Amino acid sequence: MIDASTIKILILDDEQFMLKLLARMLANQGFTSVVCCDNGRDALMQVDNQATRPDLILLDLNMPEMDGIEFVRYLVDRQFTGSLILVSGEDERMLRTAEKLVQAHNIPMLGYLQKPVKPEALLAMLALWAPPLPAKPFKVKKVYDVEEIGAAIKEGALINYYQPKVSVASCAVIGVETLVRWNHPVDGLIFPDQFIGVAEANGLINDLTRVVLTQAFAQEKKWQQAGLELRVAVNVSMDNLASLDFQDLVVDLAAKAGISPHKVVLEVTESQLMGDMRVSLEILSRLRLKRFHLSIDDFGTGHSSLAQLRDIPFDELKIDQGFVHHAWKNETLRAIYDTSLALAKQLNMESVAEGVEDRDDWELLRRTGCNLAQGNFISKPLLAEEIPAWIEVWKQRVQTEKLQT
Repeated sequence: MIDASTIKILILDDEQFMLKLLARMLANQGFTSVVCCDNGRDALMQVDNQATRPDLILLDLNMPEMDGIEFVRYLVDRQFTGSLILVSGEDERMLRTAEKLVQAHNIPMLGYLQKPVKPEALLAMLALWAPPLPAKPFKVKKVYDVEEIGAAIKEGALINYYQPKVSVASCAVIGVETLVRWNHPVDGLIFPDQFIGVAEANGLINDLTRVVLTQAFAQEKKWQQAGLELRVAVNVSMDNLASLDFQDLVVDLAAKAGISPHKVVLEVTESQLMGDMRVSLEILSRLRLKRFHLSIDDFGTGHSSLAQLRDIPFDELKIDQGFVHHAWKNETLRAIYDTSLALAKQLNMESVAEGVEDRDDWELLRRTGCNLAQGNFISKPLLAEEIPAWIEVWKQRVQTEKLQT
């Protein structure tokens, strides 16, 4: 149990009444090592002095001269290792934006309180405080060169993982999303953010995608033969859509594997602008005519989302995880989630929520009628051979945790 009197707390607020009020609340709870400042300069002097450097700062946002946002930047410059609680009369959206900024600076954030502050709310937030952990050395992600990636593609070092997608209403396992990994001989499992960009920039993305598709289609055939009816989704880069040959590649690989196009979902990410729209539109339209499913991935995070919905015959809309997780308690996220879901319904598209991390996320999807869900609450990405056993475990979870609508 941490002794409250040993925690050094700094209150920064330009209102004398608020300083006295917060100090009294803290004293009533045994927090006696409290310093009050009504301006940023004096507060930074406290931070600069090792003897007075606070463990926790209660920070107002809207102050004359140096506001709370600027003050946070100075804390970063000083490598502040304590924690923050934002205390402000600003609206919820402004507080959430400030919270995100603090988190982006890697300063521990206990939360925010709107004025007038309620003692019980302050106490609940103070209970979250913990001494800072020793700083971990910053690890720079290794960048792999084009020769290494090219060799990995040729030598069969790329392997597919599969993250399950389930029906929200019935909890039935509908399909999987294919997620490529690089099994590096020295560095272990390498995630795509460390090699996909290099492959795209150096003309290797078609070769890479061919490997991923070939593995995924062969696995789909194996699942079919084992009696598992799963749709397999594969991510498609915008660079794949720059050549008319890509359509033939997908069709030929599916035919060779002996799988039906309606069991394949091609997830098109909108993280970059399409080049020649005519080529992309022709490829995607022809694939749709062949009855391959088309999904707009990470909806709302990239370029021209609505224009792509207008121009391309997508039949699935994936709501980005950034708009799903915690949408049940965040008004802004909820508004974006609801709008995306409504668009999918009005356009007769299947809706998929990504980033379902906990039961609260799942319950939101149930209440709002989202079609499909994927995320760590359901399952992390798995190797193909792990899928059958996981399906049995999932069926048990559905019963014991009463997940079904």
